[in-house]
Amino acid sequence: MDYKADNIEEIVKKVLAGMLGDKADSTAPAAACAPAAPARAASASSAVPDKAHVAVLVEKERFEVKEYPIPPLGDNDILVKVEGCGVCGTDAHEFKRDPFGLIPVALGHEGTGEIVKMGKNVTVDSAGKPLHVGDKVVTCMIFKDNPDITMFDLNKQNVGGADVYGLLPDDDIHLNGWFSDYLFVRGGSTIFNVSDLDLDSRILIEPCAVLVHAVERAKTTGILRFNSRVVVQGCGPIGLICIAVLRTMGIEHIVAVDGNAKRLEFAKEMGATETVNFKDTNGIDDLTAHVKDAFGGYFADFAFQCTGSPAAHSNIYKFIRNGGGLCELGFFINGGDATINPHFDICSKEITVVGSWVYTLRDYATTFDFLKRAQAIGLPMKKLITHKFPLDEINEALAVNLRQEGLKIAIVNK
Repeated sequence: MDYKADNIEEIVKKVLAGMLGDKADSTAPAAACAPAAPARAASASSAVPDKAHVAVLVEKERFEVKEYPIPPLGDNDILVKVEGCGVCGTDAHEFKRDPFGLIPVALGHEGTGEIVKMGKNVTVDSAGKPLHVGDKVVTCMIFKDNPDITMFDLNKQNVGGADVYGLLPDDDIHLNGWFSDYLFVRGGSTIFNVSDLDLDSRILIEPCAVLVHAVERAKTTGILRFNSRVVVQGCGPIGLICIAVLRTMGIEHIVAVDGNAKRLEFAKEMGATETVNFKDTNGIDDLTAHVKDAFGGYFADFAFQCTGSPAAHSNIYKFIRNGGGLCELGFFINGGDATINPHFDICSKEITVVGSWVYTLRDYATTFDFLKRAQAIGLPMKKLITHKFPLDEINEALAVNLRQEGLKIAIVNK
């Protein structure tokens, strides 16, 4: 398939439709570029090489590290030396199945690095914070901050193709995925100066933004409050980060549900007060009783469903009190149908349900402060990164991720 500008909008729509199992709006406009900052002299690092190494997914379950020339920067462009990038579930889905037909493609969107070269017009980041060579930065796939439209609509406006880092092919430059040693950031992209965060924290920014957004969605119900009893189902990276976000809000009554004993132990380190291993229970009624016992004989006021399992979604309604709330965030892509009883699960209990998908631009910025608060209260966020691999071992990194041998897997450059 040709991934030039004349059909990049169709590619974005196909990806988004596949994620949600629905059709994207055919009228999505192209991504807008941010206004140019006041001109100044170009900055550059003398250590910048002529070529960059990029891990390109060339076929299912096989990356190949290729060399591409680093092109001259335009007046609004930035060149970043990549320090590290987390492996997301989206990367694993593409690696295993190529569900959107994007191969060959450079992946990696949970990345961070150091500015080594800047165009003469670049002076500030997307939040107005000064930018200089040597600053540590992250990019964000969200280009516009508009609270009046939905997350899905917001994402459909991002049709910049090569500016959607780590998701779509770029046949012109190729340096648009964080699984590389250099990233070419085009003018108008969303970029943040996060020099006050260490490398591991910066690698965690993107997945943490997903949970900051989910908790903000939950708060719109008016049910999630300081003293709420909250159940978090699923203790992979997303569920564990969810627990951490709740703890930074001061919520103390958190029960974690999972089938992995080690992950449940870590859930307590992240702030869960009690845990329930569903493998130690006999059916949904027994599991529900265990969750209720963990709350001292009460049902949950609110629940977060983080597993991506339709069966888990069906079960979680049983844990929630009458008048309680639920945030479903486990289905970033179409994972299949779930069976519920609308009368017993929603109507007669008057459950309020919200969905959460990715994040908004303002959630992304809020995440920087969340990570600082989490560290201040002693939450071991950086322990989420259990494995680090160099770029030339990226295939093994993805295999470890698919085997669920760790939590957050990261590619870290030497």
